[in-house]
Amino acid sequence: MTLYGKLIGDKVIAGKQAIEELYETSFYGRPRGDALELSLAESAYLFYMGKIIVEFEGNELDFKQFFLRASSIIKNFELSYIVYKDLRERGYYVQPSVTGFRVYPRGGHPGKTPAEFFVLVTSERIPLPLSDLKAQLDTVENLRKRLILAIVDEESDITFYEAKRTVLSGSFKLELDRPLSVASLLEDRVMVWDPDVSYLLHNNGFFGRPMDEGHLQLSLVESCYLLNRGILEIEQRNHERLDLTMFLRIASKIESDFMIKYKTYEKLRDGGLVPKTGFKFGTHFRVYKDIKDISHLPHSDYLIHAISHDHIFSLQQVSRAVRLANSVRKEMIYAIADAQVDFFIIGRMRL
Repeated sequence: MTLYGKLIGDKVIAGKQAIEELYETSFYGRPRGDALELSLAESAYLFYMGKIIVEFEGNELDFKQFFLRASSIIKNFELSYIVYKDLRERGYYVQPSVTGFRVYPRGGHPGKTPAEFFVLVTSERIPLPLSDLKAQLDTVENLRKRLILAIVDEESDITFYEAKRTVLSGSFKLELDRPLSVASLLEDRVMVWDPDVSYLLHNNGFFGRPMDEGHLQLSLVESCYLLNRGILEIEQRNHERLDLTMFLRIASKIESDFMIKYKTYEKLRDGGLVPKTGFKFGTHFRVYKDIKDISHLPHSDYLIHAISHDHIFSLQQVSRAVRLANSVRKEMIYAIADAQVDFFIIGRMRL
């Protein structure tokens, strides 16, 4: 039997019988007294399935008319419909939420079990501000749920990603706490000339890369860390000594994002992790949880990219980064370098 509903604002309101036939059997909509309130995505799906007919201002709508009107009410409505239909056809019970949808675990449903995750629906072409993602994470974490990004591409295929905060720590202990040597700042790196110090820094701390048997090249972030810890002194070619402020100023002119890279590097090192350049992977750092012997170097554990608080994600770039991380069996982690450094993972999810 086909049920009737009325399009009122951004909802479709169906009668009491719809509660029995749609909500109590398949958990579509939300009962409101003697009526059933359906979202536009739910209504479009039920319309497509032949379960309801929708009226607007006394006139019956066909599917095309309803869909066009819904898309004029809700921006990117077609994305919500595509994702809703996909989730329903996978066997999930789905309800609207502040993020887009809340989805119940398999075997669960409204009134029986809490929702398992919240789904944020977007397009591959729509930039995603970090501030929006953080707000969504705050919301779902307060509710003790998981956040899933449903990204719809230009051919209407959906890729699901999970975004979650994480705390990183390692077991590497740096046992260097005294001035060792004076190093030289060249163009965009620092050179350690003392052979013994070069050996100690590289073999005991996994800093830098040997240029030859007696000399060590350090990156700018490594050099800044060692300078700030009082382990190295750094001078320019004219032998002018650099304090931390001077070094930061010079490094920031060489790399526009140096400060967020350095804050991230410092947080990782202080947390017992060993960050090295991630250039080959298209990220700022590849990171090791522990290194016991540099002659038997393990595979790195994470790929980490530092971003500022006002960062705006290109979802196409996120897709490439996550796919690359997965292909080399690593996790893709973003470091938000602000007053403090926070980490969150974005990874593919199979529903």
